[in-house]
Amino acid sequence: MYGLYAVVLVAFAFHGTAIPNDLDSSADTRSRCGPFTPTSIGRRLGQHLSPDSSIYLPTDQQFGKLTDRWSDFSEGDISIVVEPATTRDVAATVSTSQPMLDTHLYPSAIQVKFANDCALPFLVVGQGHGTSSALNTIRRGVSINLQKLRHVHVGRDGKRALIGGGVNTHDVRSTLAAHGKVTSTTNGGCTGLLGPALGGGFGNLLSYFGLILDNIIDMAVVLANGDVLHVSSTSHPDLYWGMRGAGQNFGIVTEATFKIYDMPASVWSVYELDFTDAPTQLEPLFNRFNTITAMPQPKELASLYIYAGINSTYSKTDPILKVQFSYAGTAAQASEWLNRFTDLKPAAIRKYESIPFTQVLSAANADVCSGICQHGSSWRLFPIGLKTYNTTANRQAYDLLKRLVNEHPEFGQSIIQFENYAVGGMKAVDAASTAYPHRNDDILVSFDPIYPRSTVSDAIALDVAQKFRAALHAGDTPGRNFTAYVNYANGDEPIEALYGFFNPFQRG
Repeated sequence: MYGLYAVVLVAFAFHGTAIPNDLDSSADTRSRCGPFTPTSIGRRLGQHLSPDSSIYLPTDQQFGKLTDRWSDFSEGDISIVVEPATTRDVAATVSTSQPMLDTHLYPSAIQVKFANDCALPFLVVGQGHGTSSALNTIRRGVSINLQKLRHVHVGRDGKRALIGGGVNTHDVRSTLAAHGKVTSTTNGGCTGLLGPALGGGFGNLLSYFGLILDNIIDMAVVLANGDVLHVSSTSHPDLYWGMRGAGQNFGIVTEATFKIYDMPASVWSVYELDFTDAPTQLEPLFNRFNTITAMPQPKELASLYIYAGINSTYSKTDPILKVQFSYAGTAAQASEWLNRFTDLKPAAIRKYESIPFTQVLSAANADVCSGICQHGSSWRLFPIGLKTYNTTANRQAYDLLKRLVNEHPEFGQSIIQFENYAVGGMKAVDAASTAYPHRNDDILVSFDPIYPRSTVSDAIALDVAQKFRAALHAGDTPGRNFTAYVNYANGDEPIEALYGFFNPFQRG
C-alpha cells in the first residue's frame, strides 16, 4: 500500500485479517510439502529454523496456552505454532513461502504457498491482544509467536534500548526502571510494546515523550520474501516513515531500538473516583473534562479517563462513571486536580499517592496481575477519535450502554472508555514525519462490548456500536472526518478512518 512496499504482514496482530483459505481440510493434498497436515508443515519448517526455535502442534501440551488470546472473540483457527529464537528464524519461516496479497482486506497475515501448493495464513503474535473481527477469518493458520524475542537491553550511553518483539509493557517498565530510565509505553502491563508502536501507542508518558512510535530509532523488519532490513531514518527511510503509524501493513518487526529517558518525576499519584448518579453528574463531569483539556491539559496530568460501566456494588442496572487519573508528582501537587472533581460529589475516592512509577499500573488496576489483563472474556473494541466532548452525544452513548446491559444481561460487563491524555508531547512531533494520521485528535473513545459469543450477540454488539459511533461523531466538531485508532479497530472501519484521508500510495 504505502510507498514501495507491498502489504504483507501485521506485526503482533493488533489489527487485521487473514486471507481466506479455500483448501479443503479433509483433502490429501500431496505435493513437495507432503500431505496437508500440521505435522508435515512443521517438518518442512523445522528444516529452516535454529536449534533454539520451537514448533508446537495441537497434540502438544503447550499448544493451548500458546494459541490462547486475551479476547475469546478473536481466537481464529491455528494449526501450528512456531516460536522463532532469532530474526533469521522469522525470515526462514516466511521465506519458505511465496506471498499472495489481497489488499481488499485488513492485512494482518499473508497467504503463503508452501511450494506453490499448500495455502496457509500466517499470524504474528506478540502478546495476543488483537480484537479485530478479521482475526476470526483465519483458518488452519500458522502462528509465529515472538515470546522468545523478549529482551530489553539498555545501551551504554543510557539513551537507547534494544527491545524484542515479544516483550510486554511490564517487561519494559521494570527493566528500564532498574536503570533509572523510562520510555513511552501503553498503560496496560500485559500489552505488547512493538505492536502498539506500529499503530501509535498511547500511555501516561505521552505528554513527555510522544507516542511510542515517536521513540523508534531503528528496527529489524522481515519482509514477505524473507529479506531482513535494517530500517531507520537513513536506511529505507520511506519504510521507516510508513512503519510508524501503519506498520502493521509492511512486515514483521522482530526488535527495535528505542529512545529512553531519565524519569520525569520521582513519584506519581493515581486517583479513582466513583460517580454513581449519572442522571445529574454526567454533564457536569464531561464539562469539567472539557475545561481541563482546553487549558491545555498540563503534562503532569498525564492520563485522565472516564469509564462507564456497571458496578454491582452500587447498582446492577445503572452504569456508574469512574474517573481515573495519573499525575506525575506528589499528593500535594496533585491535590489541585483532585479538588476539581471532589466538588462534584463522588461516592468514593481511592488514592495511591507519592508512589514510584513502577507501581502506577498496579494502582490503576492495569498491571499483568489485574483483572483487565486476564484471558477468558470476549472483548470487542469500537473506537472513535474526537476533538471535544459533546455532553448531549455522551448522554446518548451512556443511554445506549444502559439499555444494552438491561435488555441483554449477557452484556453486563460492557464498558465505554473515554481517554484523555496530555497531548503536548505528541503534537510537538511534526505530523508529516510519520504515517500516524491522528495527531489532531485530542480524545480517544471506545465502546467495548463484553459478552459470551453467539451469532445473535455479535449482531447486537455491532448494532449498538454503530449507533454509539454515529452519536459521538455527530456531536464532534462540525466538518471533521470520522477517525478510528487502528490499534483498537474492530475491522469494519473505512481504511481512511484508520490511516488518514490522503492518498495512501504517496507520501505527501
